[in-house]
Amino acid sequence: DLTEEYLQRRPSQDGGREAHACEIAEMNRLLARTLYRRLEEESLVDLYKEIDLPLIEVLGEMEVAGIKVDRELLQDLSKELEGEMGRLEERIYSLGGVRFNINSPKQLQQVLFEHLKLRPVKRTKRGYSTDEEVLRTLSAEHELPGDILNYRHLSKLKSTYVDALLNLIDPETGRVHTSFNQAVTATGRLSSSEPNLQNIPIRSEFGRRIREVFVAEEGWVLISADYSQIELRIVAHLSRDPLLLEAFKRDEDIHRQTASEVFRVPPEEVDEAMRRQAKAINFGIIYGISPYGLSQSLGISQREAKEYIERYFSIHRGVKDLIERTLKDAHERGFVVNIFGRRRPVPELRSRNASVRAFGERVAINTPIQGSAADIIKKAMITLHRRLRERGLKARMILQVHDELLVEAPEEEKEEVKGLVRRCMEGVVELSVPLRVDIGEGRNWREAH
Repeated sequence: DLTEEYLQRRPSQDGGREAHACEIAEMNRLLARTLYRRLEEESLVDLYKEIDLPLIEVLGEMEVAGIKVDRELLQDLSKELEGEMGRLEERIYSLGGVRFNINSPKQLQQVLFEHLKLRPVKRTKRGYSTDEEVLRTLSAEHELPGDILNYRHLSKLKSTYVDALLNLIDPETGRVHTSFNQAVTATGRLSSSEPNLQNIPIRSEFGRRIREVFVAEEGWVLISADYSQIELRIVAHLSRDPLLLEAFKRDEDIHRQTASEVFRVPPEEVDEAMRRQAKAINFGIIYGISPYGLSQSLGISQREAKEYIERYFSIHRGVKDLIERTLKDAHERGFVVNIFGRRRPVPELRSRNASVRAFGERVAINTPIQGSAADIIKKAMITLHRRLRERGLKARMILQVHDELLVEAPEEEKEEVKGLVRRCMEGVVELSVPLRVDIGEGRNWREAH
């Protein structure tokens, strides 16, 4: 596919296996030369040599190392989920007044809208929708939709994570060996597959308990290092917003400060509900959220959401300027770049469809921020890998999930390794605000985090 795109050629099938192999080799050579020239033209050689290329070795060693799984605990969790789903099923049948296939959208439509006479929210080609958003809306009127959501959540945990993990444990090592993908996500974040360890839900109790099955070897410990609010720190760095810069330099609670600004109360009067709403505003801003999106997220009116966003921008003028500048550049150039020069094309900005263009604008706002965070942790991984090797330590990185690194270390090395991890992660790049890392340890991943 690449040779067709860049060389306008496809390997022929004539001439036997040897000739075919030689042609493929020659095409790879030409392709490498062509692509390297593109890197030079787009000033991406440093990114390639300093991050993407050395990271291959780091990820290779992490894949070989794998992460130990407590099979017995995982089997117990599977049975527990099965029991919980069984109890939920009976409750759903009781609330619905009829036994039906919970996984059938058609049968669920009949129960919700014909049997229980609930008000339909939106229509699709196949009738009335029963997607997550609809069920959340309907759960304010009746208990059944909320139970359906809970059932779907447990079902997904069981099939996608618990039972899938059981099948992926290597019988020789007792560990799962995920594959890390460098060139899958558009933002530059790493992804993982078979199993996908990036998306284990941790907001529910059962979701958090899945992390308990990932354990350290006997005599070893898991060390979790998590960047604190790295994306908001990058916003402060890129926007040079005075209030954000000052807050991070003083190591203040940024969500509490935003709540104080938006809700116009002194910081000491900010309660947990206000802080939670401010957190949604802070992260919503960097994801290009609309008043509608924020209103859905917080369960408030669009008018209120619009007021919150406008108030935030009136206080943080630097952030508003950053967003406007980013969008202007993206519209002119057709792509955005992060602080290391990594590019992401945004063709959606040229679409005639308004919703596609709006998606493109959200992508343009978020990618430089999320992409910079992704490359910062990659650089930290490369540095940490080298330092562990230089010191002859047995400790090894075994997992990377978004802003978190998981390291497995012998008990006797843990204090040295924790100090090393902190120095590598906090000192990897110099921003206008300090990088901060939260470090924990434990016998399992949940404990460490």
